[in-house]
Amino acid sequence: MKLKSLMYYLFFALLFVACKNEANVQVDEKVASTTQTEFNYNVEQFADIKILRYQIPGWENLSLKEQKLVYYLVEAGLAGRDIMWDQNYRHNLKIRKALESIYTNYDGDKTTDDWKAFEVYLKRVWFSNGIHHHYSNDKLKPNFSEDYLNSLLANSNTTLDGEAFDVIFNNEDAKKVNQAKGVDNVALSAVNFYGPNVTTEDVINFYKNKTSPNPERPLSFGLNSQLVKENGELKERVYKSGGLYGSAIDEIVKWLEKAQGVAENKAQGDAIGLLIQYYKTGDLQTWDDYNVAWTAATAGNVDYINSFIEVYNDPIGYRGSYETIVQINDFDMSQKMKVLSDNAQWFEDNSPLIETHKKKNVVGVTYKVVNVAGEAGDASPSTPIGVNLPNANWIRKEVGSKSVSLGNIINAYNNAGSSGRLKEFVHDDEEYQLEKEYGQLADKLHTALHEVIGHASGQLNPGVGETKETLKNYASTLEEGRADLVGLYYLYDSKLQDLGLVVDWKNVGMAAYDGYIRNGLMTQLIRLNLGDDVEEAHMRNRQWVSAWVYEKGKADNVIEKVTRDGKTYFNINDYEKLHDLFGQLLRETQRIKSEGDYEAVEALVEGYGVKVDQDIHAEVLERNKQFTSAPYSGFVNPVLVPEMNDSGEITAIKVTQPEGFPEQMLNYSAKYNHLPEVN
Repeated sequence: MKLKSLMYYLFFALLFVACKNEANVQVDEKVASTTQTEFNYNVEQFADIKILRYQIPGWENLSLKEQKLVYYLVEAGLAGRDIMWDQNYRHNLKIRKALESIYTNYDGDKTTDDWKAFEVYLKRVWFSNGIHHHYSNDKLKPNFSEDYLNSLLANSNTTLDGEAFDVIFNNEDAKKVNQAKGVDNVALSAVNFYGPNVTTEDVINFYKNKTSPNPERPLSFGLNSQLVKENGELKERVYKSGGLYGSAIDEIVKWLEKAQGVAENKAQGDAIGLLIQYYKTGDLQTWDDYNVAWTAATAGNVDYINSFIEVYNDPIGYRGSYETIVQINDFDMSQKMKVLSDNAQWFEDNSPLIETHKKKNVVGVTYKVVNVAGEAGDASPSTPIGVNLPNANWIRKEVGSKSVSLGNIINAYNNAGSSGRLKEFVHDDEEYQLEKEYGQLADKLHTALHEVIGHASGQLNPGVGETKETLKNYASTLEEGRADLVGLYYLYDSKLQDLGLVVDWKNVGMAAYDGYIRNGLMTQLIRLNLGDDVEEAHMRNRQWVSAWVYEKGKADNVIEKVTRDGKTYFNINDYEKLHDLFGQLLRETQRIKSEGDYEAVEALVEGYGVKVDQDIHAEVLERNKQFTSAPYSGFVNPVLVPEMNDSGEITAIKVTQPEGFPEQMLNYSAKYNHLPEVN
């Protein structure tokens, strides 16, 4: 591709962010834009998964003290790795340890189809941090029999019995997260946030009577606990030192204390100290105090995310999954990207929202490009390509937020190759050429706007509760769709060119609209089995946004459904009117959030975002069969190796790469085994 300006190149290469969500937003249909270097980004591929590796640019420019800080933070993150496994499902740790024992101790025939199927199943379990698919939430199905697994157990001196064995093959606990309409979402979700007999009604009733000391700054009730019934009474098991997951949390604290000792500045050290206090006490007020301090601590070369954060794995959005990402700031790139956050108020003022739903003072939005040094928990092996935190609405309003784009992760994706799906699904050569020339830039700029402007925009009406209370199981998909719509609305706006972010705003916007509609109505369906509903929050939001504007624009033929040679395409005939429709839907989604309108969000999501056109789905799956590249990707992490002197002091830290995916997973299980099988 011909690069037209330095700023164009910078955005093209490094502006791809998302809010703790997937990296393959366009389902791997992008045209590769960077040249493969000598570094081999590809590790292996199995089932629907591609394993990649990444480098840590700038490592050698850090001081030894800064490298120690990164190393301690990475170790702190990995110390809690098993928490995520147990959160995902109550039998995960027992099953993983049994499967790993077989993998390392079985000395029988490893050339059979059954053994190969066993290896693939174990790798899928490793990738998903458990026996449920990391994205669809469906239970992974082994392509070997119960008898074969029993023979492996017997021949490797391994024990796995009872419910933990049976659940691998039966239909119990089929969904990790069940967000279907008209069912008890809590009771029918296998995720280990709730005890076996806890219902959705139990959860809502338990928390509706809890009040925060300051109603204007509501605490995140339920974020760091498991809710169970004991003798018929509901009880929280809090994640803290001495509480649930205490043995792993104590290890996290040990490494965080080392990190605090080499903090780059007082603000950073104070924030780490509050995180330590939170882990020790489980106190949610301390969690808010930490988030305020962490959000304000923007100086330095190193930053991190660590704790129980995102609530996507909770069917009703209360409980946070364990997650950690350690980051090295790219100051040069971050300064160039600062233009978006500097203009956040302009975007808010000029949005199509109802005036009372606009923020009068958008504060503290920081945006940085960073390079990842290590990940664990909900961020690994399947990683985000950017994060916007904290999640509390009141902190975003009063203090601000941090948005980061994971530059070296994006670079690894760009260098790992492309599958060539694009030509199969574009309507015509014009659409293909737009995608080739502007698609990656459009996609990256969209997700940047989604994070920096989208999640920072809008406000709740006075007296309206948090969205997890008002919008319940639809809160996550509504918020993601709302942020997507902010990005879509401004992508087709000359302001981006005025700010120097693009050289041709109209073509960038057209490419963005083409890609979004193509993905929302067709290509993302390759991730679903035929007959399935859409359940994952981000997939739902892309479908309901796309389907809504398609339906509302039918009278003016804004988006045309075209059938040619037995194949379906969606062609945008009027980008100006589509821009207006995106604005209308943005206004409505913000109204729903601001007013807490549950009936409206239910109608929107269920009416447009859940059911799939089965004819189109079957067609998409058939057309996709020609492509061998897996639709999902994830990473092994670099290994930080400290070198010591005779006194046990670290004198240097080297960056190495793991031998392979199984080797890293087995090493992690051996080194960071800080929880019992049953918690």
